[in-house]
Amino acid sequence: MTAPAAPPPGAPAGLRPRAAHDLPARLARSAAATGQGHHLRTDEVPGWLADRARAHRFAVHRTPLDRLDGWSFAPDGGDLVHRSGRFFSVRGLAATVDEGPFTRWQQPVIHQPEVGILGILAKEFDGVLHFLMQAKMEPGNPNLLQLSPTVQATRSNYQRVHQGARVRYLEHFAAPARGGRVLADSLQSEHGSWFYRKSNRNMLVETTAEVPADDDFRWLTLGQIGELLRLDHVVNMDARTVLACLPMAAPGPEALHSDTELLSWFTAERARHDVDVRLVPLDGVEGWRRDADGIGRPDGRYFRVTGVTVEAGNREVTGWDQPLLEPCGTGVAAFLYRRFGGVPHLLAHAKVEAGYLDTIELAPTVQCTPGNWDPVRADERPPFLDAVLDADRRGAAHYAAEHSEEGGRFLQARIRYLFVAADEETAPLEPPSSYRWLSVDQLNSLTAHGHYVNVQARTLLACLTTGAVRL
Repeated sequence: MTAPAAPPPGAPAGLRPRAAHDLPARLARSAAATGQGHHLRTDEVPGWLADRARAHRFAVHRTPLDRLDGWSFAPDGGDLVHRSGRFFSVRGLAATVDEGPFTRWQQPVIHQPEVGILGILAKEFDGVLHFLMQAKMEPGNPNLLQLSPTVQATRSNYQRVHQGARVRYLEHFAAPARGGRVLADSLQSEHGSWFYRKSNRNMLVETTAEVPADDDFRWLTLGQIGELLRLDHVVNMDARTVLACLPMAAPGPEALHSDTELLSWFTAERARHDVDVRLVPLDGVEGWRRDADGIGRPDGRYFRVTGVTVEAGNREVTGWDQPLLEPCGTGVAAFLYRRFGGVPHLLAHAKVEAGYLDTIELAPTVQCTPGNWDPVRADERPPFLDAVLDADRRGAAHYAAEHSEEGGRFLQARIRYLFVAADEETAPLEPPSSYRWLSVDQLNSLTAHGHYVNVQARTLLACLTTGAVRL
């Protein structure tokens, strides 16, 4: 056996590869493993979720905001806050933007400055990566129980401000270097129209240790999760955002625009917008009113802030009260896609949202709640919206499923996610200035960095990383 070559004189010892070159292939192998995992068949997962729902008591009841235990309206400004000073608060936001039919507005917004952990634990069984998924109850989910990451916890949760039980498997993410290998780790934003500058740490950590799965957890392959993403309301938003950050196959050699050209366009879009956003007292927010049921607009548009009392037998705390944001209507998030030179490309939108940390992020081609745009002139409606709605009505979408958003903060928040094939007439090669064609792997590579790809685009990207959608 030939001894390994000695490092050149003066080279530092202990150098390691800059990237895990085998990871995309291992993830692709896991995405190809469908139907059956090491412990559970895919068609058994809905039944297992139903069993877990029956194993615990879950109940959610609406409660007036002024009767929420532990919550109150602050005397100086009326913000809705928790008595601990932690978790989150509902505050007011005033925004001025430089484009679109609505350039000035005020609204309530969720303010949660602490960074949470969304972490999925991975482990090989029979040479195939499996992912430890949790059957987690969230009060805002339409069906309460959905597949979530191994760990889904705010800092207040895992620091046990609620004086509840410890967060299971947290040790794999709080100190991963001690017993695991970090495969992906980035700060990602959440909904920019409902949160103010909210970020979570999205992590994938691989372990070689023996990790028994508790009753509410199961190991699934990436391909099995992809199969479940074809169903409505099974894989929760926090799992989808982590899955979007998994590196796909090696980048293709060609795309319509070089990576440098895309980054230059994106930077120019951020630089050209004049956006002013500031927090204001909740009781002074214009155009909204508070009544016995919550906080909403007289015209019934956008969303309401409402309260709930929760019972959850398998959570760290088995009962609590909290406010939730309740959207008025089902949203739509869709990527138009085309092939150029045989390479699939997605039409991404550099979208301004008031709650973003840095002005814009890359969003799907269409992202809105259509009902909110009914009173607006046809020429001011979001570009490409009518093409997406028409394809959905005709059953012509390449992929269509309804997924719910963050059930810990939003009540019955539903978005219909779609991929829609386009042509030159529907979506031209030279789109409007705030849109660009990106190859799938170009968009995927940007998730290694924070605040480039928004949460709705990440849900659609997760459909690609898991193999739920193939373009």
